[in-house]
Amino acid sequence: MGKPHEQRRREIVEATMALTAEQGIKRVTTQAIADRVGIAQPTVFRHFKTRDAIFAAVIGWIAENLFKAISAGALPDDPPDEQLRLLITRQLTFINKHRAIPKVLFSDLLHLESPQLKAALQEVMDRYMKRVTALVHEGIQTGRLREDLDAVETARYVTALIQGLVLRWSIYEFSFSLEEEADLLWEFLWSALKPR
Repeated sequence: MGKPHEQRRREIVEATMALTAEQGIKRVTTQAIADRVGIAQPTVFRHFKTRDAIFAAVIGWIAENLFKAISAGALPDDPPDEQLRLLITRQLTFINKHRAIPKVLFSDLLHLESPQLKAALQEVMDRYMKRVTALVHEGIQTGRLREDLDAVETARYVTALIQGLVLRWSIYEFSFSLEEEADLLWEFLWSALKPR
């Protein structure tokens, strides 16, 4: 008897992420996924109708686990600037453990080839931006961040800095630790965000 549907789907997603980290998206075939999981290729298609459906599940996995990671141990009573610092640190720690993430986020598959996957990623980014914007807004309201900041604009710049760092990490073959960069990134941000 085969494994339960959800367990098999999870194995396929995990295999896809591992292969993506090793080879990049373009080289990840359903046959390679099947081989990695130890199943026949038709079994992959019993759980996912298309290759894009597999990558949609990968994006879903990334989103679900990213939001779990950035929320872990967060205390609502923490000041908003501390919550923002922890969010950035936890996000970079999470990405540091999953090298497939930049290869998925910056791939042609998402940017050029699949409007559905691009839309799924945009939803994740919008949700993330709302979270950062809310923290910045709260920081401004409570006097923990500069009062002349625009919360939406600031959230965009924070996100852009993180994306740039993750892209550099990927281009340099993961040769440095994102976790170690988190403190440096926060020092830079804090000098721009703290009340004067």
